[in-house]
Amino acid sequence: MELLKNYLDIAVFAVLGLMSFLALAYTIERFIYYSRIDVTRYAHPESLRIDLNRGLTMIASIASNAPYVGLLGTVFGIMLTFYDIGQSGQIDTQSVMVGLSLALKATALGLLVAIPAMMFYNALTAKAETLMSRWKIARDQQVARQTRQTMSGEATRNLPGAGRTQARR
Repeated sequence: MELLKNYLDIAVFAVLGLMSFLALAYTIERFIYYSRIDVTRYAHPESLRIDLNRGLTMIASIASNAPYVGLLGTVFGIMLTFYDIGQSGQIDTQSVMVGLSLALKATALGLLVAIPAMMFYNALTAKAETLMSRWKIARDQQVARQTRQTMSGEATRNLPGAGRTQARR
């Protein structure tokens, strides 16, 4: 139990720190990627969607699991507080409150990691949907341009005298 008491905070903070670092790294990478992507070079919408969604699962997983890591740290902290009370044989209000308040810092840190990660995930998801819409608009414009070119080519061939000029050559 002493090992847990000595290293609980370090372990919880290390895990949450790693989660925070990964969420930030993936977020920065996605924002840079989204700013440089040329959606018109994609022929199929699903290949674009795959590229846009790469890395978002990690950010969402961190956002949803960081509070649980913090909660786990809190549960262990409360267990240690009760263990110390049991070992001392006395119930001292001050030691109980200090132990519980120290245990709750893990939950606070878990929320501190989760809330920005969820905000980043939502922002990146919205940006990915915007890029998908830009692809659809570009694709529709390309189809309309090709349709107009095809229609104008047919209209030129159907003009009176259009066949004679080609026959004289």
